[in-house]
Amino acid sequence: MNQAAKKIVLKTKKQVYGDMLGNNASLFQGEGFEFAELREYVYGDDVRKIDWKTTAKLGKPYVKIYKEERELNVVVVSMLGGSMYFGTVKQKSDIMAELVATLGFSAVKNSDLFTHILFADTLYERSKPSKKHFSIHKAVEDVTEFEPLGKESDFDKLTEMLNTRLKKKSLLFILSDFIGDIDLKLLSVKHDVVAVIIRDRFEEDPSELGYLRLIDMESKKSFESDINTGALNAYKKAIHQNDEKLYKQFKKQGVRFVKVYTHEDPALKLMKSMRRV
Repeated sequence: MNQAAKKIVLKTKKQVYGDMLGNNASLFQGEGFEFAELREYVYGDDVRKIDWKTTAKLGKPYVKIYKEERELNVVVVSMLGGSMYFGTVKQKSDIMAELVATLGFSAVKNSDLFTHILFADTLYERSKPSKKHFSIHKAVEDVTEFEPLGKESDFDKLTEMLNTRLKKKSLLFILSDFIGDIDLKLLSVKHDVVAVIIRDRFEEDPSELGYLRLIDMESKKSFESDINTGALNAYKKAIHQNDEKLYKQFKKQGVRFVKVYTHEDPALKLMKSMRRV
């Protein structure tokens, strides 16, 4: 494993299994699943699952276990187009790698199946469903070693691929900056979809830079532009409209969504946000 991946794995594993996130509710809460068994409480379990009647009778805490909760199919998609190669604090792609690790360790900790898919203009990597830490290590390494420059995020191809290959209903996390026309309606009909929007503050609120040469990270084409007040206002309006349309569509389709910025701690932001959505 490369050094960048190793650092991310060590950090996120400590957060998920340690005091920082260990006493919080799981990212993957299910309601109405078939009751399977009672087992003795272990450190890190969700206290809301404690069966107080059994606990009082036996003199030590017991928690309820549900069949579906033990076998959730957690699928994490890293949409790693060229626009993810950007960041003023951290690269958006680095934040993506941390989110992959956080979701992976959370799934394995819950005894759920974890699958990682790396996509951009086509499918690049797809792991087999696993409950092993090795699968998380491999997923993080794949993200950190991937070269996104010159690759476009093609959501139409992604939707087609997922509809064809994901046979089992899944808890589907899609990680991207979500810029452009994106429709997750077909996926949300079959799966429980969560959109994790990764952004840099500068993308949404840039400052005047004057006349300079820029590069489109997806096409690799360079162009010159005067980044003045007029250009900035037009850009901010466009990205605001993009997000308004996106949020409206997500709410209509039942897609849950959270936004993580490059200056934030991804694991903490995700855990805090998922308890609200």
